[in-house]
Amino acid sequence: MQQQAPRFAGKIALITGSGRGIGKTIALRLASEGADIALNYFRNRAPAEETAEEIRALGRRVYVARADVGQPDDSKRLVDEAAEALGGLDILVHNAASGYNRPVMEQRVKGWDWTLNINARAALFLAQRAVPILAGRGGGAIVNVSSIGAQRVLPEYAVVGASKAALEALTRYLAVELAPLRIVVNAVSAGMVRTDALQHFPGMREHFEERFAYALAHTPAGQVLEPEDIAGVVAFLCSPDAFMIRGQTILIDGGASLGF
Repeated sequence: MQQQAPRFAGKIALITGSGRGIGKTIALRLASEGADIALNYFRNRAPAEETAEEIRALGRRVYVARADVGQPDDSKRLVDEAAEALGGLDILVHNAASGYNRPVMEQRVKGWDWTLNINARAALFLAQRAVPILAGRGGGAIVNVSSIGAQRVLPEYAVVGASKAALEALTRYLAVELAPLRIVVNAVSAGMVRTDALQHFPGMREHFEERFAYALAHTPAGQVLEPEDIAGVVAFLCSPDAFMIRGQTILIDGGASLGF
């Protein structure tokens, strides 16, 4: 029987915020299934270069670019450079995220602008620049990485939650307007994932294992969410099998939000 080619063979993917954490895991998952990868980082190049080496070890091409996706000009440059370096673009995953975890009464204009620009506005201007490239290659996929905080109230998460809610709304609008171009747009929303980013949440640094034990006890699936769980769903949404899924936000939390 003839061996089937990897489902992303010949495809090129750009993942924002992909030097480490969930973004890194998504990049490695797509690369393991045949995609060439454009990695993006903002502050710390070393983890991005380490991720690049892991991707090269899989036999895939990789391009590493520094860009602040919260700035529209940087977003446009990132897309242009990635497409030029790798010869096109078929998949865009907006994973980069930031924010000020503070009570609502302590939030300031700078924190609001910073958070909304990176988490939500960037998705719009990255898509604007990427769409002609994706369309020129017959279509493609865009996946935005959201958070359960877009729908549920989390401690000191107001501004980040608002930015993720905006991201999910934008996902729906992009899905409808880009559908005629055969570009599939969706989002994934994650519950509590075991990554270093959790250390920035109130009380997590001091009670890390205790909080995870609580999360595990309240997750019907019986295990804590890992970055690989997110990457698997993102890969599915980028595949031909998800062509008829449009504008959806897929919640990945092992059933924790269902309550029992």
